[in-house]
Amino acid sequence: MSAATANKVRIGGGEWRSRLLRFPDALALRPTPDRVRQTLFNWLGQELPGQHCLDLFAGSGALGFESLSRGAASATLVEQNPAVYKALESNAASLQAARARLVRMDAMQFLAGNAQPFDVIFLDPPFGQGWLEKILPQIGRHLSADGRLYVEAESALPAVAGWTLLKHSKAGSVHAHLLKCADER
Repeated sequence: MSAATANKVRIGGGEWRSRLLRFPDALALRPTPDRVRQTLFNWLGQELPGQHCLDLFAGSGALGFESLSRGAASATLVEQNPAVYKALESNAASLQAARARLVRMDAMQFLAGNAQPFDVIFLDPPFGQGWLEKILPQIGRHLSADGRLYVEAESALPAVAGWTLLKHSKAGSVHAHLLKCADER
């Protein structure tokens, strides 16, 4: 990545297509690559009208802001790092993202206090820190009846109890997964 493109990610579609999101250097901050986001929104449908989205490890905000750009009714972006959170605030202001809800909090604390069901949850935690093992068993209760869970990981997910794998792809070192709850609710 050149110095000119470092710490920037471009929104790929919708109302804010081609707008840049800026973010600071932060340990384990790894924005979802353009190619992976393109695949994800092909899976979900190019537009997300009326959808309520959760970007649980928001980081750059690329997934949450992209969902809003594509017509989502709301996106909750959860980020614990103060400097990264400040960049999210700046990007939300620049985009005039009135449907964005920014939450500065630990992901587990947020889930413990959340009662809102989401139609799409983006789960892209820092790699190699055991987050998926902690979150996957409980995140299903935060999805709407026909909701979808997007997971980024450093390897293909093994079969996970309670989840059905709908799609999987790999781009570089990123494995992208789209899942739904296995139980019919």
